[in-house]
Amino acid sequence: MRKSKLKYLDPAVLSRLNNMKLIARLVVEGFIIGRHKSPYHGFSVEFAEHRPYMPGDEIKHIDWKLYGKTDRFYVKQFEEETNLKSYILLDKSGSMGFKSQKVSKLEYGSYLAASLGYLMLNQQDAAGLVLFDRKISRYIPPLAKMGHLNLILHELEKVTPGDETSISLILHEMAEKIKKRGLVILISDLMDNVEDIIFGLKHFRYKKHEVIVFHILDPQEVEFKYKNFTKFIDLESGESISTQPWFIRNSYARKLQEIINYSRTQFRNNQIDYVLLTTDHTLDHALIEYLNKRRRLG
Repeated sequence: MRKSKLKYLDPAVLSRLNNMKLIARLVVEGFIIGRHKSPYHGFSVEFAEHRPYMPGDEIKHIDWKLYGKTDRFYVKQFEEETNLKSYILLDKSGSMGFKSQKVSKLEYGSYLAASLGYLMLNQQDAAGLVLFDRKISRYIPPLAKMGHLNLILHELEKVTPGDETSISLILHEMAEKIKKRGLVILISDLMDNVEDIIFGLKHFRYKKHEVIVFHILDPQEVEFKYKNFTKFIDLESGESISTQPWFIRNSYARKLQEIINYSRTQFRNNQIDYVLLTTDHTLDHALIEYLNKRRRLG
């Protein structure tokens, strides 16, 4: 039981499933089992509805009277007027479709977005979703109803790579759109002008929003282990270059590290959480980073 749950944190295993709700549930449950304790924290004040008991839920929230009638465990779900509103911004631009292994950056980002949404709504927080490339293709405002999860997961299940990206324009647009202070989560490979992205994220900070950036890269983009003469094609512009990988490997690695270091420093200076992930890594690290952020927000 324990090992079977934990394996569903592995994106390669998740790629064999075609049901986003199942993926989200298995990731979150596997994460909870791996942590040996519930990440859910209650700050509820008004009873709203029941939901089935999940591994990791606090026993004190079980409705024992309902158990006596149904012989099944249900948890009292509550609403809190001050629940955190979270906005998950998922980059679906062409470059996110790249994969050197079983999972593309977009698929990995979708699994992460689904798991975060599942986790948020089980904490009675409000979750929303924004899908974008050079423009917003879908915007689902945040709600704290469990039924809202199906709408989010449905969109994530059918998302496909789109056009060229314009991350900074989307960030500025959303910063003006969101009126109430909340948590903004950007999931992207950040394949755009770094200075413009930082400026866009600072717009959120100016509006008093909290921000987490999940920087998603493919292992080949980090390790660059190509050996033979290779043609590299820009998935967004279509431009290409053919070369011997060894000829550009060192300069490529140096430039990538400079970008990562610069981004990390600028984000930290602006109180923006930054998490670098590759698509072969399990999802537990990302969930831990989110929960640490959520815990700091109270």
